[in-house]
Amino acid sequence: QVHLAESGGETVQAGGSLRLSCVFSGGTFNIYTIGWFRQAPGKEREFVAAITWNGSILSYADSVKGRFTISRDNAKNTVYLQIDSLKPEDTAVYYCAASHSPTPRYGGKDYSYWGQGTQVTVSS
Repeated sequence: QVHLAESGGETVQAGGSLRLSCVFSGGTFNIYTIGWFRQAPGKEREFVAAITWNGSILSYADSVKGRFTISRDNAKNTVYLQIDSLKPEDTAVYYCAASHSPTPRYGGKDYSYWGQGTQVTVSS
C-alpha cells in the first residue's frame, strides 16, 4: 500500500522560507510523478508543482514560479518543496500526491495516492 507523509509545515513570517518534505513508502518510488497541491481555507485545491520520476521535468503553477522549487531524492524516497519569499496568500494545507503519469499532471484526478497534508501559515 502506497503511503505519502508530508512534513515541514509551520507558521512563518512573510518573506521567510520553508522546506516541505514528502516521504513515500509502500511501493516503487522512482516510477511515480509526484505533485504538490495546496488548499487554502474556503478555496478549492490547486496545483502547485510536479516532478517526473527521474526529475527531468519540473512544472510549476504561475503563481509560485520563481519562489517554489521542487526536487526529489530517489535514494531517500523523498520529494521536497522549497518555498522562498513566503506571502500570506501561500497560507494553506499542502499535500503531496503520486501519479502513474510519466509527465507532470495538473489535475488532482490524475493522482492516485495522497498524503494527509501539512499546514503552512504565513503571517504578515
